[in-house]
Amino acid sequence: MDRRNTLKLIGGGAALVALGACAQPAGDDIVDIAAGNPNFSTLVAAVQAAGLVDTLKGPGPFTVFAPTNDAFAALPAGTVDSLLLPENKDQLVSILTYHVVPGQITAGDVLGTRQQVTTVQGGTLDVNGQVGKVGTGVKVNNANVIQPDIFASNGVIHAIDAVLLP
Repeated sequence: MDRRNTLKLIGGGAALVALGACAQPAGDDIVDIAAGNPNFSTLVAAVQAAGLVDTLKGPGPFTVFAPTNDAFAALPAGTVDSLLLPENKDQLVSILTYHVVPGQITAGDVLGTRQQVTTVQGGTLDVNGQVGKVGTGVKVNNANVIQPDIFASNGVIHAIDAVLLP
């Protein structure tokens, strides 16, 4: 992991992380939480088709920018079905791992800042915590974080309203 691109917990963020981590049962990892949320059913199906379940159940920590079902539905017709085909597994893995950053990044870590972070896929995401009239929103590339800081035993999930493409 490249330490230069991993955001550190700052200020009161550590307390936020501790509280959020305690709010989830110890066994609820990223996959468990996503599978238990109906808004992530397309993402869970894609993670399964890509063979990434065991990876995202690993110790992490990971930050996952998780597209909702509506985000996948906004892709051109047939895109999701095509990506789920076995012959497109490499492309699906590339897209999904572009949504994952090593380390745990909370909304509090980026509010008021703009950061470039390296994904597991190897690409770079622009995490912009300076959006909104008073800097209260977070964007990742062209996607809005619509539900931040869903804590898991092995990281954090941020629901986003668009699928990020490498």
